[in-house]
Amino acid sequence: MNRVVITGLGAVTAIGNTVSEYWENLIAGKGGISPITRISTEEHDTKVAAQVPDSFEAEASRYWKKRQLSATTRATRTGLASAGEAVADSGIDFTACDRSRVAMIYGVIDNSLEDAELDKPLNITLRKMPSELPAMVSIKYGLTGAAFNVSTACASSAYAMALAKQMIEAGMYDTVIVGGVSNTVTHSVIKGFNQLLAMSVNPDPETACRPFTRDRDGFIMGEGAGTLILESEQTAKARGARIYCILAGAHMDSEAYNMTAPKTDGAGMAQTMAAALENAGLQPEQLDYINAHGTSTNLNDLYETMAVKSLLGERAKQVPVSSIKAAIGHTLAAGGALEAIACIKALETGMLPPTLHYDIPDPALDLDYIPNTARAQRIRTALSNSFGFGGHNASLVFCKYE
Repeated sequence: MNRVVITGLGAVTAIGNTVSEYWENLIAGKGGISPITRISTEEHDTKVAAQVPDSFEAEASRYWKKRQLSATTRATRTGLASAGEAVADSGIDFTACDRSRVAMIYGVIDNSLEDAELDKPLNITLRKMPSELPAMVSIKYGLTGAAFNVSTACASSAYAMALAKQMIEAGMYDTVIVGGVSNTVTHSVIKGFNQLLAMSVNPDPETACRPFTRDRDGFIMGEGAGTLILESEQTAKARGARIYCILAGAHMDSEAYNMTAPKTDGAGMAQTMAAALENAGLQPEQLDYINAHGTSTNLNDLYETMAVKSLLGERAKQVPVSSIKAAIGHTLAAGGALEAIACIKALETGMLPPTLHYDIPDPALDLDYIPNTARAQRIRTALSNSFGFGGHNASLVFCKYE
C-alpha cells in the first residue's frame, strides 16, 4: 500500500499567523486567550476567547487577490491564508502534475457572517456558502478533483484527514489538500455553548482554560485555520518534495451514545485510539506522545485520561500527554488540523508542546500532562485525538519519515 506523507503546512491561530509563529509561540508557552473585543459580552457569561488578530489579513493577501478576498467571510479568509501557506510550503507545482488527481477536503461547521459583517450584504450568498473555501482553492490552482466539506463537530478536520488518507491509499488521488476553519467569536456561538454549560465562565485569561486540573470548568473558544498537503509517497518522492512525516494511521467512528457527553469511562475514546494504532500497524507500546482532545471540561478530561490508561495499561504514566487548547482555545472544526500540525512539528523538532495553565492537579487525573513548559524529547510516533459532539471521534497517528 502506498504510504501517505505530509509535505506542506499552513496555520492561522491566536498565537501566530503562520506555522512558524504558531509553533514558536506554542513552545514558548504563550497563551492566546484574551478578553473578547469584537463583540459585546454584556449578555454572555463567557468574557474571553482566543481571537485571531486582524494582522492575519496581510498573510491572506500574500496569496489571494483583493477581489477574491472581498467575497468571503473572515473565517473563510483564515482558511485561505492557511491554504496559501501550505501550498507554498510544499513547493508543489500544480501546472506540472495531473490536476484531476488533486482533491480538497475541509472541516467546516460554520463559515457564515460574523456579527460585525452583517451590515455588509455584498456577495452574501457566496459568503455564507459552506463549501466556498475548498471551491476557491480548487479554482485558484485549477484543481479538478473532488472539493468538499466535512462537518462532524470538533472532529471535522480530523475526519477530513482520515478521508484524505483513505482516498490516496485507494488510488483515487495523488494529493489531497486538507484542513479546517473555526468561526467561534459570535453571539450565537458564545450564547449556545454557554447554554450547554460547556464553556468556562472564568474571566481571567490565565486560568479560564486549564485542562486536566482540579478546578477546570470548561473550554474557551478559539479562532483559527489549518491546512496540510497530503500526498502519496510515490508522488512526493517523484517531485523531490521535502517530507515532514507519515500519516501512518487514522480512524473515525461514532460512539452512538449521547449528543454532548462521551461514553462512560472513555470506552469509545479508547476504541478509536486503538483502531488508529492498528491502522498504522503499531502496538500501543510504540506510542511516544499523545496530543489530547483535552477540552478542560470535567467529563472529557476524566474520560480521556481513563481511555489512555485503558489503551496503554501500566505504561500510561510514561507517555507524555498534552492539550494545546489552553494556548489556542477550542478551535472546533479547525482543531484536528491545528493539533495535527503541532504533532508534526513535535516529530520534526523534538519539542513537545505544554499544557498551559496547569495549576492544582486533579487526583483522579494522574498522567504526565507536560505542565506549563515545553519539553525537549525526541519522538518517533504521535497520536492526536479529536472527539466531537454527537459522538464523532477521530484519532490520527503520525510517524517519522524514514
